[in-house]
Amino acid sequence: MIDLALSVLFSSLIFVIFKLFDTYKVQTLFAIITNYVVACTVGLLLYDGTVDLTTIPELPWFWGTFALGGLFIVVFNLMAATAQKVGVSVASVATKMSLVIPVLVGILFYKEALGTVKVIGIVMALTAVYFASVKAKTGELKKTSILLPILVFLGSGLIDVSLNYFRDAYIAKEDFAVFSATVFGAAAFIGLFTILVKSLRQPLKTNFKNIIGGICLGVPNFFSIYFLLRALGNETLNSATVFTLNNVSIVLFSTLLGILLFKEKLLARNWLGIGLAIISIVLIALF
Repeated sequence: MIDLALSVLFSSLIFVIFKLFDTYKVQTLFAIITNYVVACTVGLLLYDGTVDLTTIPELPWFWGTFALGGLFIVVFNLMAATAQKVGVSVASVATKMSLVIPVLVGILFYKEALGTVKVIGIVMALTAVYFASVKAKTGELKKTSILLPILVFLGSGLIDVSLNYFRDAYIAKEDFAVFSATVFGAAAFIGLFTILVKSLRQPLKTNFKNIIGGICLGVPNFFSIYFLLRALGNETLNSATVFTLNNVSIVLFSTLLGILLFKEKLLARNWLGIGLAIISIVLIALF
């Protein structure tokens, strides 16, 4: 449970840092690329064994990290496009509701057993995520732009499923740090390649704030994945329980941070979502 709590803490800090990006006019794309480089470096520094970069490509999960790193880049851009074209609340709901995908995969393919109380808790968690995330007064999704939210939903869920698959099939516990570092390194490589291609049309401009923002983002970003992998290895919690607790707790904690740090205003339905989140966490954790 400590690993899960730490994953929630660092994941929630990511939302706070993104909020601060807007305050301090940090260019998100450049900070994101720096963040991947930093996260990769942190993982290599934390690895207990001797890091031989020439042997990493021989590991069974290596090429999969490029697919996962690319997915990180794609999903992030889809989230940005959804927020810009459809709305921030829709992007948030689509991302957090994706927890249903790894839960269903755990039940269907890993034969994970869920008691009646846990099923009620998971359904309540999904409801809580919706009510806690929707900030628009109407609470309605725009039917004219449904494709982007669907892609965000599927992409976010696929990332969670992929992380659980790699952990279960290929990664030894002592290799979590180097695996996480390689995923972020692959994302950094793909991001840098994208930036270089764009620079052929428009010259790059170095901004010190972007580098500082990327460093501040990279550390919690690495640990959010690292501790999630460790939590998924918990023998007393199955993956459906871990993903549900993780996503709902992130919604709950990041909402509270928004209130405390940025004086964000919540609607009645948001408070209802927070209440349901607390109840669902208790049901899932205790039963």
